Amino acid sequence: MDATGYIVMFVIGLIGSFFSGLLGIGGAIINYPLLLYVPEWLHAGSFTAKEVSGISMFQVFFSSLAGVIAYKRQSRNEKPLMHKGLIGTMGVSILIGSLAGSVSSKYLPSETINIVYGVLAIIAVIMMLVPSRGSREDVELQAIGYNHAMASVAAFLVGIVSGIVGAGGSFILIPIMLTVMKIPTRVTIASSLAIVFISAIGGVSGKLIAGSVPLLPTVATVIGSVLGAPIGTRVSRHLNVKWLRGGLAVLIAATAVKIWWSIAAS
Repeated sequence: MDATGYIVMFVIGLIGSFFSGLLGIGGAIINYPLLLYVPEWLHAGSFTAKEVSGISMFQVFFSSLAGVIAYKRQSRNEKPLMHKGLIGTMGVSILIGSLAGSVSSKYLPSETINIVYGVLAIIAVIMMLVPSRGSREDVELQAIGYNHAMASVAAFLVGIVSGIVGAGGSFILIPIMLTVMKIPTRVTIASSLAIVFISAIGGVSGKLIAGSVPLLPTVATVIGSVLGAPIGTRVSRHLNVKWLRGGLAVLIAATAVKIWWSIAAS
């Protein structure tokens, strides 16, 4: 890969991590199709689905870490949004699931990985379109209740499938937290970013074990990720909750269409 290729990887990481901080996602929902198609379109290199999942998982790790740090800094002067109990409950389960899924991806063909991604994206879109009947947005963190068993099981299952495609799992985790667990949107966005970071720890470990991570392209993507996430986090504070939710639904729908179009054409 030449200099142009590394610049492309940097920009992809920057874009994905911006939306990571903005919407509380790891960025893989955006970066997976970008990494799979954009470098090849621009004649800057190409990657298999396994390589893309490896790069994407590292991007998720660093972008979510940067987003968590940004939220922690903002909480010093503003109302805290990260629910520690929720993060602890779901974090342990998603860590175990993500590690298992990322290791198992070594034995799956690239087409299967793409299909898993496409199925997850469709489920996420459907769940995002379900009207949220969650708690009020101005509720205090200590007043937010949820089913601990449901949270653990959901996080474990999301961890498995997201580990396969190199994602933190937030693009399916957020709809579950909003529509099933009825967590307020802003708390969901902030807390899911921390949960995704924990998921990425297991995912990165699994990808290293599987040995499907191209080093230099990954480094270029990660550098862009570290810069983009804090910007998205700051912008998120000033956007209407409905716009955040609607924007995430449109984003997931667009990537789902592209993935399935490619699968059908292959």
